[in-house]
Amino acid sequence: MEQIKELITLNNGVQIPAIGFGTYKAVKGDTSEVIRKAIRCGYRYLDTASFYGTEKYVGEAIRESGIPRKEFFIVSKVWKDEMGYENTKKAFTRTLKNLGTDYLDLYLIHWPKPTPDYDDWEELDRETWKAMEELCEEGKIRAIGLSNFLPHHIESLLKTCRIVPAVDQLEFHPGYTQEAAVRYCKEKGIWVQAWSPLGRARVMDDRLIEELSTKYQVSPAQICLRYALQKGVIPIPKASSEERMKNNKDVFGFEISMEDMCRLDTMPPTGWSGEHPDRERVMLK
Repeated sequence: MEQIKELITLNNGVQIPAIGFGTYKAVKGDTSEVIRKAIRCGYRYLDTASFYGTEKYVGEAIRESGIPRKEFFIVSKVWKDEMGYENTKKAFTRTLKNLGTDYLDLYLIHWPKPTPDYDDWEELDRETWKAMEELCEEGKIRAIGLSNFLPHHIESLLKTCRIVPAVDQLEFHPGYTQEAAVRYCKEKGIWVQAWSPLGRARVMDDRLIEELSTKYQVSPAQICLRYALQKGVIPIPKASSEERMKNNKDVFGFEISMEDMCRLDTMPPTGWSGEHPDRERVMLK
C-alpha cells in the first residue's frame, strides 16, 4: 500500500507526514497486529507514549515490517509522573529500549501538569524541557514538542527555552476546535497536531457531518480529517480495521468549500473528551 507522500515541514526543518497513526489502545491481546496493519496501509508516522503501553509493540511492528527505521517517524511522550530533569532522561532511555531504536523523531511532554492543582508546574516544565533540549542537541531526538499545552503554559516555557517547541498536540475536531490555542501556536511557529481528530460518536453522527459526507461522497471520518488539514492542523487518527485505515489516509482528493468550512467552524460544541490540563477530568455521559 502506498505511503502518505504529503509532508509538513516543522520549524526546525524536519519534515513529517501530514497524517499520523495514533496507537492509544491499539494493542489487543498482547499483539502488534493493529500497528502492523497500519504500516501495511502506508502509515509511517506512528504516535505512541510511555503511558499508552504500546511502545514495544510499535518497535516490534517496525522490525517485522522489514522497512528501514529511517523511513518511519516515531513519536513518544514523557508522562506526568516522569517529568523533571533526571526523570525525563530516564524515561527517554526506557522509551528507546521499549521501541528498540537509538533515536526518536519527536518527543513530547504529554501534559503541562502532573495534576491540575500542582503548584510548581512551571519549574517542572522547564526542567523537563531542559532535559529534552539536551537530548535533542545530542542528536538523540530530531524534534521536541508538547501535548495538551495551552497558550499560558507555552508562554511560561518560552521565557527560558533554547529550542522553540516544534508541535503541540491538542484535542481538535469539529465541535471542539480550541481556536485560541491553535491561533497562538501558529503565531509562534508551532504546528498543531490533532489527537481525537474524529471526535466521538456524537461528532460522527452530527447532522452537519452526515450532510457533508453525502455532499462530498466521502465518509464522516474523511470530512473531519480533511477539515483538520484545511485548518492547518496535522490529524493523528486511530483505527483498527484496514478499511478504516485506508479510508482515513485518502483525504487529499477533495476540498471542503469555504462556506462548508465556516459551517464546521461554527458547529455547536460537541464531542469533547472531558480532558483539560487545568481542571479535573469531566466524566461525560
